[in-house]
Amino acid sequence: MAIEKITMPQLGESVTEGTISKWLVSPGDKVNKYDPIAEVMTDKVNAEVPSSFTGTIKELIAAEDETLPVGAVVCTIEVGGGESTPVVETPVAEPSSAPASAETITPSADQSNKRRYSPAVLRLAQENNINLEQLTGTGAGGRITRKDVQLVIESGQIPTPAAKKEETVAPGTPAVETTVPSASSKPAAAPVNVPTMPGDIEIPVSGVRKAIAANMLRSKHEAPHAWTMVEVDVTNLVNYRNSIKNEFKTKEGFNLTFFAFFVKAVAQALKEFPQINSMWAGDKIVQKKDINISIAVATDDALFVPVIKHADEKTIKGIAREITELANKVRAGKLKSDEMQGGTFTVNNTGSFGSVQSMGIINYPQAAILQVESIVKRPVVMDGGMIAVRDMVNLCLSLDHRVLDGLVCGRFLARVKEILENTTKENTSVY
Repeated sequence: MAIEKITMPQLGESVTEGTISKWLVSPGDKVNKYDPIAEVMTDKVNAEVPSSFTGTIKELIAAEDETLPVGAVVCTIEVGGGESTPVVETPVAEPSSAPASAETITPSADQSNKRRYSPAVLRLAQENNINLEQLTGTGAGGRITRKDVQLVIESGQIPTPAAKKEETVAPGTPAVETTVPSASSKPAAAPVNVPTMPGDIEIPVSGVRKAIAANMLRSKHEAPHAWTMVEVDVTNLVNYRNSIKNEFKTKEGFNLTFFAFFVKAVAQALKEFPQINSMWAGDKIVQKKDINISIAVATDDALFVPVIKHADEKTIKGIAREITELANKVRAGKLKSDEMQGGTFTVNNTGSFGSVQSMGIINYPQAAILQVESIVKRPVVMDGGMIAVRDMVNLCLSLDHRVLDGLVCGRFLARVKEILENTTKENTSVY
């Protein structure tokens, strides 16, 4: 028998650490290769980690809620086909009581990931009133890791916002401030003390909810949000879809939803306005070639954002099928981590809840998100002054103003509106 190590996998191209949110096995359990052994939470995704071997779980090295860097050993497993091999523990240096210095921390020259914080890092910094902007990251691209924060805590040298200083000047000369604290130097907010009364219910925050909170908070803090809205007359689209939906369901075995038409229209418009299909990368804007549409799927206690890859190359039928399959996987708990990665633009079906107008928070690091609101019948003044009852829908676009300006967003929305208003049986095929 041999003892093998299972390590923390890299669940995304820029992910450097993960948190064990739940163990699915215990020491002594027999597992097959690829069986899930743990649930892991990162700042990008929640996923199940599969076993790399067939054998018996020997020891769980990482505890639940513990954050480890990619490549760190999380557990050991006893496998057949070899002599017993003792696991060599990696020596862990005792934390020094001296303050962290340039000798103990080697920052990376690349600082592109300086402000990419994991939920664990954000939580630790908030609990200890640490301003992350003032720390030096030793992770890839200057990223601040949990170890970096712990070193600062253990040293007792927690940085405080720079105080205002006045230059020494000649008498009669106005004093000039040389250091002014920025908004980002404000200390992290302390946990809110909410009094509870008999009958109140306290609900623990799950790993998924923590990841959602961290990503939404980061998006609102870093991206200057703006939003705009257009109303679209989708009467022709509604009539067309209603005329074929029963035949389509009988033939294909799944529903032809209005949402599939909207996703297809957005994908087509993104191809014509590629600036919208971009991301902010600090010193540059990355305009993505592939058009991968993220869609929001809610469960009772969480929100998942699976991705329709290469949506511009798919038919309306293909998009409708993928929406159905991804939604079913989310609700059955079978969505894989790679099915939530690679999104370049998000379309959110807020209309399914009856919403008629809303401003979405951008799905970081994307540059925009489109809210498709509820289709409602409204009286509309037509050409010639006649009033008619029409099927109307509002499309609300939130944008990152670092990447996008109103002109290109207005043209993009106008093109989506044009495609939808001209969706008829005569000029649109679902196949």
